[in-house]
Amino acid sequence: MSITVREIEESDLEQAVHIWNEVVEDGVAFPQDTFLDKESGRKFFASQSFTGIAYDTVLSEAAGLYILHPNNVGRCGHICNASYAVKKERRGCHIGETLVRHSIETAKRLGFGILQFNAVVSTNTAALRLYEKLGFIRLGVIPDGFLMKDGHYEDIIPHYLVL
Repeated sequence: MSITVREIEESDLEQAVHIWNEVVEDGVAFPQDTFLDKESGRKFFASQSFTGIAYDTVLSEAAGLYILHPNNVGRCGHICNASYAVKKERRGCHIGETLVRHSIETAKRLGFGILQFNAVVSTNTAALRLYEKLGFIRLGVIPDGFLMKDGHYEDIIPHYLVL
């Protein structure tokens, strides 16, 4: 496995949409509940400050992606937000960590001062361990902040990292 993270290209679009939709379909991490198609995916990924693809150069395929964008506007515009998606069969292979580390460097390069995650679901233990490992600070718990696909609610744990 040889993973390179780079900016999304038109040739990545179908794979990126597929990977994104896998996470939406799982219904346990992303707040989105509608799927992207090729055109809505093109617009969505283009609207971000940066969309990065984790590309496996050995298999010649996308293994994951992230989006990075301002978390707010104006006086809070120095804070960015990111979301990460890893292809189902590639989860557990440290691709998420590669994406998070790349997003931190990209956020710095783009002039952001803080990376904030608004809604880390409390049951997403892999993400929680990774964010702790990388030095993110937990801000507290929002009870029942995330509606799971099966209809029950889970807590969310906002995090931030000063860049």
